[in-house]
Amino acid sequence: MLKQILSRLPKKVPKSDPSDSARSDSGNTTTFGNVFQCTNVGSTISSKLNVVKRVSSVVFPASMNAGVEAVDPHLSFKDVSNTQKQNLFISKLNLCCKVYDMSDPDKNCAEQDVKRQTLIELLDFLSSGSVKFTEPAISAMCKMCASNLFRVFPPKFRTGSTGGETEDEEPMFDPGWSHLQIVYDLLLQFINCNSLDLKVAKIYIDHTFVLRLLDLFDSEDPRERDCLKTILHRIYGKFMVHRPFIRKSVSNIIYRFVFETERHNGIAELLEIFGSVISGFASPLKEEHKIFLLRALIPLHKPKSVGIYHQQLTYCVVQFIDKDPKLASTVIRGLLKYWPVTNSQKELMFISELEEVLEMTSLAEFQKVMGPLFRRLSCCLNSSHYQVAERAHLLWNNEHILNLITQNRQVILPIVFSALVHNTQNHWNQAVLNLTQNVRKMISQMDEDLVLACQHKLEEEDSKSSAAAEMRRMTWERLEAAANVQSVAC
Repeated sequence: MLKQILSRLPKKVPKSDPSDSARSDSGNTTTFGNVFQCTNVGSTISSKLNVVKRVSSVVFPASMNAGVEAVDPHLSFKDVSNTQKQNLFISKLNLCCKVYDMSDPDKNCAEQDVKRQTLIELLDFLSSGSVKFTEPAISAMCKMCASNLFRVFPPKFRTGSTGGETEDEEPMFDPGWSHLQIVYDLLLQFINCNSLDLKVAKIYIDHTFVLRLLDLFDSEDPRERDCLKTILHRIYGKFMVHRPFIRKSVSNIIYRFVFETERHNGIAELLEIFGSVISGFASPLKEEHKIFLLRALIPLHKPKSVGIYHQQLTYCVVQFIDKDPKLASTVIRGLLKYWPVTNSQKELMFISELEEVLEMTSLAEFQKVMGPLFRRLSCCLNSSHYQVAERAHLLWNNEHILNLITQNRQVILPIVFSALVHNTQNHWNQAVLNLTQNVRKMISQMDEDLVLACQHKLEEEDSKSSAAAEMRRMTWERLEAAANVQSVAC
């Protein structure tokens, strides 16, 4: 009986061998994502905003360095034989994995200089084309880049900031850029290397690596974002297996920016990458790409900081219409949905983008949206902000847009005629008055009978409005008289 009871008790699980944890389920292949471990290293964040909290390097299994002969990393490549250069290259990469607190230039000054000189040596050696990227070398390179680049940025403390740099704000520069720049150059040279075995490299430049690179686009240092833009574009072009993941991850960044935080420093750079990506899409467009336009690009018109990235956003939108002209009406509806009501500078940007879209719009797509479009433009024609009114009038000088209006004048002229008359009678700016007179001449030459009909209709509406106003006045007079009689009687 005692033996039966003891046999039912849970047995103590023996501690696993640490070496077993380094083995994956699929043989000896260990992916970058499976071995990624993050721990905080270095000193505490200083009071300076541009100091970042470092994250420790990627922990690669020790088996990767098995069979690699240890070489003193302080030796020069000229001092070793050709057979040892590969091992020296790996030793120097491992030496550069150590990260220093660059916010204090006097701290570890000698070690920082040694590391910088070593990074320069690595870059020169890589540029010479003498490197053969074996798996241990690829592993060491990715480990070194991860140690130095992947880090967590401190919260943004700028008051009134909506994410990204504005014209009035000075960009903030990372104190460790003297090291970071060389590491970025090394990573770019590594990815561009023609002898790189992509089948091996994608084990280490995997989804986790790409995701951490995308996180760095929120850096406040414009130099770093520019380097990241080039590197991500190269990865997208070279590692075809990562393309869907990159598109999905960038979409998630945009969703978070538009619908949650409205704070991100790298939206312009990400859109610049996607401008060239969209131009490479095959026609007809996949449904996934159309969804990216509808759910990511069009909502990007909503944030207040749209001016920072509007030029890149417009380019992406125009590229989509160039690939599929039927998307023009969809884009115009999106612009009308997010049209600014109280921000005149943003309204100017929308009108400029609208002109570029209309230039690529066919007659059939234009007819789908011309009603709500010109109701919005008639409000712009009447805007008390003279630049908005001026820009709306100048749309009529565009030959393609004027041709679209002419072919649909029966619908459009009755919508805008009252706005033009109102400007002639009431607008305060002389330049807008002159433009209004020019537009009225255009529409008279376009269809004089229709203009006269619009004029008669407007006069009838004005007379009805005057009659209604007179009736309201008389009604109020009777009510006031009745009220006075009652007060006297009381």
